[in-house]
Amino acid sequence: MKTFFQLSILLLFISCQSFGQEQTLVGTGEISHGGFGGPVFKYTQIKGEPAVLIGGRGGWIINHTFVIGGGGYGLVNQIEADYLINNKHPFINFGYGGLELEYIIQSDQVVHFSVYTLIGAGGITYKEDLWHDWDDWSSASDEFFVFEPAINVEINITSFFRLNAGVTYRFISGVYYSDLQNSDLAGFSGALTLKFGSF
Repeated sequence: MKTFFQLSILLLFISCQSFGQEQTLVGTGEISHGGFGGPVFKYTQIKGEPAVLIGGRGGWIINHTFVIGGGGYGLVNQIEADYLINNKHPFINFGYGGLELEYIIQSDQVVHFSVYTLIGAGGITYKEDLWHDWDDWSSASDEFFVFEPAINVEINITSFFRLNAGVTYRFISGVYYSDLQNSDLAGFSGALTLKFGSF
């Protein structure tokens, strides 16, 4: 009788454990969550000239694999337009941002890869210099659509810091602005991202 009672308790315990854990064909049924944020530096070309873009991105990480987030980037060096305003060449003011989706491959490995894309919009106008808009001339602006896929290599520096470097291509559509075309703003970029968060 005692043996039967002990066996019953054991079976009850195993049953409770079975009901407590969902069984699935793929994965354990448990979803982990994390997140990150950090600065981004991009080297590219605008209108055929070297350009530096600085911005930031962040996202929600699902199961150490999928990222849903957003980012924004702006031109920080001076690139002149081809014509004169008030006897000066104005400088291009360019920026964009949007929704970012990323798939991380083998996130637990010290060195691993990811593919990513940005889908969003941007704007362009002219300015007098790096820090000032025109005081006596109103520069019209133009908006455009941007689609930017990327492939990256990522290094786990610490448990909360990752270094991400990659190559992107910026597809631009909808530019109808003065002397600029879509092809003047589109092109490859080298990107460096510092990711801080819970991965």
